[in-house]
Formats: sequence, C-alpha cells, structure tokens
Amino acid sequence: MRQDPAGGLPAIPVLELGTAAPVAMVEAERARTLSLVAAATRFVPRPALQAADHLSRRWLERADTPYLPEIAAVAEALGQPGGWFLNACYEWGCTSAVGPLPGKETNRLIRVLDWTLAGLGKTIVAARRAGPAGPWTDLTWPGYSGVIQALAPGRFAAAFNQAPMHVKGSGYLLDWARNRHAVWRRPALPPAHLLRRVFDQAASYAQAKTWLVETPLALPAIFLICGPKAGEACVIERLEDHAEVIEGPAAAANHWQRVERPSRPRGAGSPGRRDQLARDQGSAGDDFAWLRPPVLNPTTRLAMTAEPATGNLKAQGFEKDGPATAVLCLNEA
Repeated sequence: MRQDPAGGLPAIPVLELGTAAPVAMVEAERARTLSLVAAATRFVPRPALQAADHLSRRWLERADTPYLPEIAAVAEALGQPGGWFLNACYEWGCTSAVGPLPGKETNRLIRVLDWTLAGLGKTIVAARRAGPAGPWTDLTWPGYSGVIQALAPGRFAAAFNQAPMHVKGSGYLLDWARNRHAVWRRPALPPAHLLRRVFDQAASYAQAKTWLVETPLALPAIFLICGPKAGEACVIERLEDHAEVIEGPAAAANHWQRVERPSRPRGAGSPGRRDQLARDQGSAGDDFAWLRPPVLNPTTRLAMTAEPATGNLKAQGFEKDGPATAVLCLNEA
C-alpha cells in the first residue's frame, strides 16, 4: 500500500479505468474490495445476505438499469454474497455545497459524505473513467457501478445526498417499510445510476442539469451540480417525478428546503450541517481547514472539493477516529 511520506497515511489509489466496467476495479483492488465487503456485512448472517442479494437484484432488474450486466459481473467476481446488495444500498448522510471559489468567477463542489459503515474511508479509490461525453473522475469504491460524487473537467462536478424519509404517519419502522415498498414498485433509475449516465453522456452543465431535473427516479434524492462558468451552480431537490431547483451558491444536507412533503431528515443534525457549510463555502480555502463539526463528525468517511474549470480535485478518506488516508490532489484538466 502506498504511503504518505509526511504523515504515514495510505494514499487513495488512482485507477485508470477508462471505459472498462467496474469489475476491473475489483480485479485491480481485490484486497480492498474484500475488506469493504467484510466490513459492510460482518453482522449479517450469510442466509440474510443471500436474501438481500436476491431482493437487490430483482429491484435493479425492475428498474431496468443499463448497468445490470456490470453489477452481475461484480457479484460473480466477488465469489461471495454481497455484490448486489452493496450496489443497491443507500443509507448515508451528506453535507455538500456548490458556488464560486473565493474571489473568482469559477465554481467548485464541496462534498462531505457521512456513513456509519466503518471501512468506507480507508477503501475509497479515485477511478478515472471515460464515456461518450469525455473523461471524468469518480470518487468511489471497488465494484460500485453507480456514481455518488465525481468531476468531469471542463463540464461539471456533481454529487447527490440522500433525501429525507417520507413520513407517512405510521412510526419510523412502518414508514421505512412503506417507503421501501413504494420504491420496489417503481420501475425507474436509482439516483446513483442517473448520475452515472450524466457523467458518461452529458456534454455540458446545462444538459446535465436538465437530465437531473427531468428524468424519472426510483426514489427521491438531492443533487448538487456546478459547471465551470459563473451562474452554473444549483441544488436540485428531486422527488420521483418532480423537482425543486435552488440556484447557487447553495448548500444542502439531508432535509428538504423547497420540497413540501412531511419528512424525517437523514443523519444527525442535518439543518446545522447545511447552515454551517452554507456560511463557510464562500470563504473556504483550498485545504480542508473548513471541515469542522458538525459537518465533520464520527460518521464522516470522505471530504472532497472539485473544480470543473481547472480540473483540480482534492479528497481525503476518514474513519471514526480521524483521517484514514493522505490528501489526494489531482489536476484532471
């Protein structure tokens, strides 16, 4: 494992994936992949994980995602249960912002991913990918087919936050089950697969924004996207067939700001996380000094900044006790 000579922390691997399918990441980083799967499933009995794989596969088949063959190849390459389940899992909190760099007319995405799952911070990879619209860099995990956050230099940077849970008045567990049942019945793309399509095929910020606003979704999401030019930044609060757009500069966490629907925020302290990053984004420097509580918390697994105009990308993995990787600095222009 490569080491950071200054602090002894492992480096985030940079994988030249190109047009290869995600199974290539599994093959290139097998030890990292198995470590992640083991951490994600260590409290799940094998029969339960096999059942979760079966249900996840059926849901993805109903969604008619074009990435189904990729996920099948990942599941086969793993040689153990978990591949389908991990590609259908959405249980995180995030705090993100889009807007101009201090004193400039160009934009950046500021992104913090929170998840209770231990091991995510130390197993993250930067995958350089390519699609019909051009190259892009994905901050992801080996074997994951969708996209949660990425940078397409010269085009846009984007990410999505998990949306709040729709409150149906049945109590937490029944509300969760009823929401899952609604997702099961809806044949539309998951948010991570829509974002993958956008990075592969959208030639511009304007086209990407249109697709994120208009494409039917299997479940709600909060997208953030910024292009290289002034005025190209927004938060898109997405329901399955409806969108509310907040023009940038703007920040979002895991609660609705414009959507009018009874809901329960994801993660801890969503309004406080959003408010702090909204205050800090306009003055934050090019390091991670802006990353402080409550935006930084024990469930933080990734911090990232991405600039579409320059191609500059910085990222660092975190675990419960602090930084888990060295800071990755790339120029993708």
